[in-house]
Amino acid sequence: MSRSATVGLAQLTAELYAPEQNRAMASQALGELFRRGADLVVLPELMSSGYGTDRGRLEAVAEPVDGHTVETWCAAAARGDGLVAGGLCGRDGDRIFNTAVLVNGDGVLLHYRKLHLFAGEKLIFTPGDLGLPVAETPLGVIGLCVCYDLRFVETVRALALQGADLVAVPTAWLPGFDRERWDSAGYAPQARGVLLQANLDQVYIACASQAGSNRESDFLGSSLLCDPYGKTIEGPLSRSRPELATATIDLDAVARAQEREALIKPREDRRTDVYGLVVGGQVL
Repeated sequence: MSRSATVGLAQLTAELYAPEQNRAMASQALGELFRRGADLVVLPELMSSGYGTDRGRLEAVAEPVDGHTVETWCAAAARGDGLVAGGLCGRDGDRIFNTAVLVNGDGVLLHYRKLHLFAGEKLIFTPGDLGLPVAETPLGVIGLCVCYDLRFVETVRALALQGADLVAVPTAWLPGFDRERWDSAGYAPQARGVLLQANLDQVYIACASQAGSNRESDFLGSSLLCDPYGKTIEGPLSRSRPELATATIDLDAVARAQEREALIKPREDRRTDVYGLVVGGQVL
């Protein structure tokens, strides 16, 4: 039997600096996607606070990982008997982080802080300091990263080499890195890059972005789920509006993708005698 799992993408537009409203919005989306059969739901980046640029207002709504937002997501995961990955404005003492978590009904399985801060985020958040962790789950091994992290090819490669079957990516895709916003098929450039990385690293990638506008920022939407051959399974979702979607994947495809033909084995063909990727002191 194959290891199947259903992944839910919650493309939402969080209200700025309104955590209570955003918790309610996320809870409604989680409930609907779990009702559709999702085993894992991915929420966008900074879903708790909205993607804002006012440091003072973000500091005012930042919360610890054991705060109300994560409690709400854990409760939704418990009701749905599944997993939730999502982004929040995290607080640790006087510092705030662009944070992501993976939770189940019992609590936090992964706590991640965005490593690569994009544009004005550098004036607001402390760079991530928790590395690139992965977690064993009933669905398989899951890794986390956030948005701009995907522009650095070492990120997904490090998670894949640590055994990740799927990388969950809360995002708030913005223009600025590329001149083009979408191609003729509705893919943001970030989404096209995800397809390439999934193929090169033989891993599923599930991205849930914000979409439309929150009055401070215009988002690109284009959330998607792709397989370890770089093929789209679901998406790209709308460029401009919230949208929910689910798709079922075969996690055993990750192992199959590592042998394309008898003499084409991307993991084995790495020249680790020449180069290596060091994560947490371990050479991968």
